[in-house]
Amino acid sequence: MTLAGQWHIDFQPNRGAPASVTEDSLRSWSDNPNQDVRYFSGVAVYTKSFTLARRGRKLGTHLTLDLGDLREVAEVTLNGHPLGILWNPPFVLDITDAVQSGENRLQVKVANLWVNRLIGDAQPDVTTKYTFTTIPTYEAKAPLRISGLLGPVTIRQPAP
Repeated sequence: MTLAGQWHIDFQPNRGAPASVTEDSLRSWSDNPNQDVRYFSGVAVYTKSFTLARRGRKLGTHLTLDLGDLREVAEVTLNGHPLGILWNPPFVLDITDAVQSGENRLQVKVANLWVNRLIGDAQPDVTTKYTFTTIPTYEAKAPLRISGLLGPVTIRQPAP
């Protein structure tokens, strides 16, 4: 089961991003047309609800959540149950004890590196800077780092 479609994202306050956005699909923050999202560095919380059909939750079966790709680190909660922190591939967790037949609520808290914010603050038209360095580390034209939850996010029943 692929968790496609809209994702709600809440951004850490006072870091230059909007309070929240709703995206139709997962992509890097650095690819976002909104420059406040594109240059964001910090923590953002992705939220998605999904329904697991009764036939998808047979007694004794194990289910895993595969986040696909993400940058850099994520903390995962399902239906209020903390599942763990992931910082290297594969970004997979066992969700057997937290998932339920019917409605489920997934939260993925993602933190990226501060490079994009430094690049954003180096832009010539910037009036408010969110970072400070004694030596300019990145120029305005430096490439942005891929950031956020990239997916695809899937629920799988591992092979026995």
